[in-house]
Amino acid sequence: MSDLLRIATAGSVDDGKSTLVGRLLYDTKSVLIDQFDAVTKASESRGLDAPDLSLLVDGLRAEREQGITIDVAYRYFATPKRSFILADTPGHVQYTRNTVSGASTAQLVILLVDARKGVIEQTRRHAAVLALLGVPRLVLAVNKIDLVPDSARIFEAISAEFNELTSSLGWKPENVVEIPVSALHGDNIATRSERTGFYSGPTLIEHLESIPAHEESSTVGLRFPVQYVIRPRTAEYPDYRGYAGQVAAGTVRVGDEVVISPAGQRTTVAGIDTADGPLEVAEAGRSVTLILADDVDASRGDLIASTDVPDPVSEIDGTVCWLADKPLKAGARLLLKHGTRTVPAIIGELVERFDEQNLSADAQPESLELNDIGQISIRLAEAISVDEYADDRTAGSFLLIDPSSGNTLAAGLVGDALRAVELNRA
Repeated sequence: MSDLLRIATAGSVDDGKSTLVGRLLYDTKSVLIDQFDAVTKASESRGLDAPDLSLLVDGLRAEREQGITIDVAYRYFATPKRSFILADTPGHVQYTRNTVSGASTAQLVILLVDARKGVIEQTRRHAAVLALLGVPRLVLAVNKIDLVPDSARIFEAISAEFNELTSSLGWKPENVVEIPVSALHGDNIATRSERTGFYSGPTLIEHLESIPAHEESSTVGLRFPVQYVIRPRTAEYPDYRGYAGQVAAGTVRVGDEVVISPAGQRTTVAGIDTADGPLEVAEAGRSVTLILADDVDASRGDLIASTDVPDPVSEIDGTVCWLADKPLKAGARLLLKHGTRTVPAIIGELVERFDEQNLSADAQPESLELNDIGQISIRLAEAISVDEYADDRTAGSFLLIDPSSGNTLAAGLVGDALRAVELNRA
């Protein structure tokens, strides 16, 4: 089975994201014949000379009629070397929440710019949001390179400006790559283009295939939120007690000492069960059932963790992207979901609101509106163990939920993610 890489796209309106995604699907032979035939017919009806590959990803009729993509769409494609899950996010400023949703689990983001326009405000906004989310790698796809004169000079200038931006936002130079492409004609997507003789780097697909799928980006030990306690009570297993869930961070091995949080009980891992048989070790992302050496009081919502787990706290600072139409104000009573644990919470102070349009922060805002990103404090009715998002993207994330409807209101990062970005503060 090939390694899986999670990627996302971002960029401004009309930079060619949908065409790029359609090209990736087409060039990797991930499109069914009837799908391509439908796109060809739709393109002919519009008077186009060639198939409009963007139609492969704009699945909703409303989107096609408007000519824009208005939601996050997840696409799947594969090469002989690996498989990919791609989140195609919209380019409009008002859909910041969709960018956050699509890029929150991405190991790499392809950020498009139009070679005729270069790095613009929306490019800077997206880069700042991606920095807040801790996306480890970026590809700047300088699209429509076939439409500009002196393309070598323009590509060099855009790359230099983008490198200056990403360095200020905290990315290491080796984790940022610039590639000149034409999504419409397929230049440097799957095959190298003769029109860009100045470029000697990899094609986009070659670069995507070269990224390690399991880069070590976490600095925390085992984090295993208990989802379900399994007690079959059968004659064959009269005393079986297993704790089922997914390894959120770190690695667990048989014989490891672990802590049950928030209770603080200590025990060791006696076994690791799966549907395919027992394991000696399980890594992050693996769904398993842990067997513990002692009869501990653990249930859904508890955390089985390595001994480096932080002490439980009843107040946290977080950076949130507000997803609801109704504004967030101090004093709001919500639910906070971290891992498999959900606890009542009260919003304390609204510390700052991030203005991604001019890379600034406004202190003490009265509220956070739809799509706003801000730094807040949260008081919890029950103490929980949390890690900083900067230390682990999974263990350091949470949701804010409406207690009456159950709707998700915000996606949150534990800690002050805004401090990782150079901002002008009011």
